[in-house]
Amino acid sequence: MEISRFVAAIDHTLLKSDATGGEIAQLCAEAKRFSFAAVCVNPWHVANAARLLSGSGVAVAAVAGFPLGATTSTVKVFEAGEAVQNGAQEIDLVMNVAALKEGLLSLVSDEIALVRQVTAGAKLKVILETALLKNEEKRIAARLAVESGADMLKTSTGFFGGVTEDDIRLLAEAAPGLGIKASGGIRDAIFALRLLSVGATRLGTSSAVKIIHELEKKQPMY
Repeated sequence: MEISRFVAAIDHTLLKSDATGGEIAQLCAEAKRFSFAAVCVNPWHVANAARLLSGSGVAVAAVAGFPLGATTSTVKVFEAGEAVQNGAQEIDLVMNVAALKEGLLSLVSDEIALVRQVTAGAKLKVILETALLKNEEKRIAARLAVESGADMLKTSTGFFGGVTEDDIRLLAEAAPGLGIKASGGIRDAIFALRLLSVGATRLGTSSAVKIIHELEKKQPMY
């Protein structure tokens, strides 16, 4: 039960700047083997991943505005739209954290809405970068994402700190019924399962296979 729950929630992630085509091929092969929900890759790799995963049931997720969220709205819109054209079925968009902190809430919401328009038919996850936000800012960010058409909230890029259980609880309360992707620092089975138990519906991790092997020691997968 634990393994199947984990497998169905996983975004198998490889976002290193030096990731090669061979490493992406391995990522996709592992995703197909275990039937993960998605692979999460940089835009450069989307077309290749979409080709490798065609017909598998595993989605391709692409990041946009990654990792800082500090590119302009025009750039994010183009990047996300091109990723969908190249085969991405999910977009993980980094919110403009600085704009949120400056109180430029219309800019934040308008940007998400514009990306939503060019990614129709794809699942849109908005990365809030919770490690940089106060709790009230997290609630505001969650509300803006929901109002602007996000399908899921995502906690972190992993560049500035990882997800916490308290983050998941807060976002689940702030956006009831919306999916929540926990990401950043998920490297072992115990933590992964705790995040799921407190409300995460998706897990972004580059340690998915390692975690599965941990779980298999307790409960064989096959």
